[in-house]
Amino acid sequence: MNTHTIGIDLGATKIELGLVNPDNQIVARRRIPTQAEAGPDAVMARIGEQVEALRTALPEDGRIAALGICCPGPLDHEHGVLMDPPNIPGLHHAPIRQLLCDALGIPVALEHDAKAAALGEFYYGVGQDADSMVYVVVGTGVGAAIIMDGVILRGEHNFGGEVGHITLDRYGERCHCGSQGCAELFMSGPALVRRYQAALEKQGSQAPKVAETVSGERVSQLAAEGDPLAAQVMDEAGEALGVLVATMAMTLNIDLYVIGGSVVKSGDLLLAPARRTAPAYSFASVGKTVRIVAAALDTDGPILGCAWLARQLPVSG
Repeated sequence: MNTHTIGIDLGATKIELGLVNPDNQIVARRRIPTQAEAGPDAVMARIGEQVEALRTALPEDGRIAALGICCPGPLDHEHGVLMDPPNIPGLHHAPIRQLLCDALGIPVALEHDAKAAALGEFYYGVGQDADSMVYVVVGTGVGAAIIMDGVILRGEHNFGGEVGHITLDRYGERCHCGSQGCAELFMSGPALVRRYQAALEKQGSQAPKVAETVSGERVSQLAAEGDPLAAQVMDEAGEALGVLVATMAMTLNIDLYVIGGSVVKSGDLLLAPARRTAPAYSFASVGKTVRIVAAALDTDGPILGCAWLARQLPVSG
C-alpha cells in the first residue's frame, strides 16, 4: 500500500496542512484560518474537512495512514492535550489528539511546534548528517528544541528548551516572565523594535509608532539598507544569540545550532555576529566545533516533522 501521512501546523492565526508521500515530499497543501474562538470541536471539524480534501490528491493505490499535528505550547504530548497557550485561548485544554482520532479514524500524534520543526530539520533539512542538534526559534519569542543522539530532550516536566529566558544580563530590562535580561529581550522581533526605538530616542530622533511603521522585519531591512542604528541593533541581537549558543554548547556539548523563525530571515545580519561571538564565551575546545546555520525548510519544517512523527505511530492494516 502506498502510505501517505499528513502533517499539520496549527498556529494562532492559521492552520497549514501538508500531504506527505512515502519519499517525504509534500505533494498537496491546504491552508485555513484557525478561528480558535469557535472552540475545539469546530476547529477540529474544519481540519477534518481539509484532510478529506487532501485525500483527492492521493494516487489510486494510496491511503493516509496517520497524522501528526503541532501547535504552540504548553501541551501534553503524551495524552494529546493542548494546555493553555496564551495566543490560542479558544483551544485551552482541548483533547486534540482524541478529537482528530475520533473524526478521522487514524492514529494521531501531537507535538510542540518548535520540536516538530526541529524534527523536520533533523531528518530532512540541515541536520540530516548530525547525531545531535539544537533548533533555536527566533521570532515573536525565543525557544529551542534539543535533539541528543536522535532523541528529543524534554526534561522532567516537558519544559526543556525554554532558552529564551536564560538570563544574559541580570541587571537588564524586566521580562514578561518576571526575570531580567532574558535572551528574548535582545533578539525577538518585538525586542528588535523596542531596541531600535530606544536607539532613535537616545540620539534625539523621532521614534516611529510600533504598530504603524516598524516591525522586527523592518528593522532588519533598515540594517541591510545601511541604517547605522538598525545595524547596531541587529549586531547586538546576533551577539546575544552567540552568547546563548555558547551557553548551550558548554552545557550540552552539541555542535550544530540551527536557527529558524521569522527573525532569521535577516540572514548574516543576525548569524555573522553570533558566529563571531560564540567562541569568545566558551572553551576554545568547545567553541571551535560549534556551527550556527540557518534552517533550510522554513514553514515546511513543522509539517515534515509532524509527518515523521505520524510515521512512528503504530498503524493497523
